[in-house]
Amino acid sequence: MHLLSTIERHLRRTGLPPTRFGREAVGDPRFVTDLRRGREPRPRTIARVVAYLAAQDAGR
Repeated sequence: MHLLSTIERHLRRTGLPPTRFGREAVGDPRFVTDLRRGREPRPRTIARVVAYLAAQDAGR
């Protein structure tokens, strides 16, 4: 799984702005922008994003 591509698919599917996603998933509104610019998240951050996405998918 490539984290950024998974997030991008989620954003397209839900219409959620990248800043809101970052704020809700990891408490950082610049998270997606930083990923797009090459940021490498820590394993703990990746786990938080994966858990957030799983929770969102379960709620659909």
